[in-house]
Amino acid sequence: MATLKQIRGRIRTAKSIQQITRAMKLVAAARLKRAQDRVLQARPFSEKMLDLMRQLGAAGDLPDHPLLAVRPIQRAGALLITSDRGLCGSFNTNILRCAEGLLRERPVEAWRLITVGKKGQAFVSKRGYQVAEHYSFPPTGATLVDAGTVTARITEMFVSGETDAIYVVYSKFISPLKQVPTVTQLLPIEPPSDGENGPALDYIFEPSAAELLGRLLPHYLRTLVYQAFIEANASEHGSRMTAMSAATDNAATMIRELTLHANTVRQAGITKELLEVVAGAEALSG
Repeated sequence: MATLKQIRGRIRTAKSIQQITRAMKLVAAARLKRAQDRVLQARPFSEKMLDLMRQLGAAGDLPDHPLLAVRPIQRAGALLITSDRGLCGSFNTNILRCAEGLLRERPVEAWRLITVGKKGQAFVSKRGYQVAEHYSFPPTGATLVDAGTVTARITEMFVSGETDAIYVVYSKFISPLKQVPTVTQLLPIEPPSDGENGPALDYIFEPSAAELLGRLLPHYLRTLVYQAFIEANASEHGSRMTAMSAATDNAATMIRELTLHANTVRQAGITKELLEVVAGAEALSG
């Protein structure tokens, strides 16, 4: 049975942990608010880009472009977005489980990976996958410039023939309590379909269709990458805030239970001392 000194030591430890988790919860909540605002502000633009690509896809055959080139997939690439730090609940576990399902579709040597976050890099390195590039961004999240840098590397890998298709694995932000691991094909770009197989629309392009695609497709690809980054960043902070809130509550419960146990042990010690005093007094009087 633990002594009163040991129980009090556990209470002090639990209180210290509670202070840390409460502070981490507050920091994550503040960062989540900014990250969530970025997601909500960027989504209308991304949705408009998707709508534009959907309209172009309805125009029938598009001019040839390197980012549209469909080839037999012998080598594939994946952009894996995780966090640098832990203590964010099941955030990384869910993403890595989703990524593992994608990676199992082809042999290890057929993959070229770009990792964002140390957790993803450690995961794929231990399993023998080739990491073509690794990036780490600050807790505030990647900027549009960072997305442009990653997009340029992805484009280079695809256009050069190093990979025949590239996917992104990230966590889509729904709410602080819900994040959905998502796999999206980045390259080759496939104009999204609205599910209707109507007749092809006849557009008049100005400038030419080839020039328009040359400007639009890289911008569309960068938009997809940037949206994945900010969604993942908001998901990380939401998951960390939820995990630290639960940890703070658990610490409070543990402190209450340990305090009750300490009081019970203390009362038992006082009772024992009183009985010893009474027994001694009776022995002297006898």
